[in-house]
Amino acid sequence: MYTIKRAAELTGVPAATLRAWERRYDVVEPQRTDAGYRLYDDETLARLRTMAELVADGWTASNAAAEAGRRHSGTGSPSPAPSAPPGPPAPSRADGPHVEAPPSHLSTPPSSGDEATRRLLDAAAAMDPTGVAAVLDERFATGSFEAVVDDWLMPALVELGEAWADGRVTVAGEHLVAHTVLRRLAAAYDAAASRTGGPRVIVGLPAGAHHELGIFAFAVALRRLGVDVVYLGADLPTDAWTAALTAHTARCVVIGVPRRPDARTASTLAKALADHHGVTVCVGGSHQDDVDATRLGHAVGPAAAEVSRLLRGGRSRRAHA
Repeated sequence: MYTIKRAAELTGVPAATLRAWERRYDVVEPQRTDAGYRLYDDETLARLRTMAELVADGWTASNAAAEAGRRHSGTGSPSPAPSAPPGPPAPSRADGPHVEAPPSHLSTPPSSGDEATRRLLDAAAAMDPTGVAAVLDERFATGSFEAVVDDWLMPALVELGEAWADGRVTVAGEHLVAHTVLRRLAAAYDAAASRTGGPRVIVGLPAGAHHELGIFAFAVALRRLGVDVVYLGADLPTDAWTAALTAHTARCVVIGVPRRPDARTASTLAKALADHHGVTVCVGGSHQDDVDATRLGHAVGPAAAEVSRLLRGGRSRRAHA
């Protein structure tokens, strides 16, 4: 099994691009450690190499992902390359794998995101609060809140955790970044326009869960859509959730499941809330697939949009065990 850093070295595809391909095109679904870090096996690397080769040959990333999946599922011989509109020629294979242009919501190329991540890790290692704040200011100026969180911040925080795990960043440096991000999220939450009087959603973590940056970012994204959000924070026992539901008469709750050990308490909480309060129970986070509830996926922007749609009376498009 390989870490994402090693997978990037073996495939020639930057780590940020590997995450984007996984998130946007479902080309692979790497295994995860108990701490949530990605692990790639040889078959997964082969699929990624195929996608990189197809993109280098001029395929769009979405078509390349579908074709890579088809080839490695053993469903037949390669498909002919789809026709593409006239445009500049693709770079030669000698130039390295071509990656799709950045999405329109980003004003800087993906490599600048990699550079920002490096600077963030350097600032964390030096325990430099000014440097950490400068990187966050720069990145949040490049696009919408949701785009920056999904395309840069969450992957950068994973790399921060990996840097702590291998000793490049101390726990103090990791906490410095986490609390700086938490303050930014709190400011964004307060600045977002919540529509009081509409359907209310309660968001938080179950008892024993403390990694709240992802679920808090989701709460901000949902509030930015005008939804009336009550964010409860981390480590909440079932009776606290029950009291919140009684006080706020919410129609929906969203429970974060950031780590594998959180899945058991999240499952117990989801069942209790659904059985006794009749609310729609949704889950997000790295280990949401281990909980029997409506799963929102791993990107805060689409997840917030899904909850907003559910509140308008739509049926869930997400998996539910």
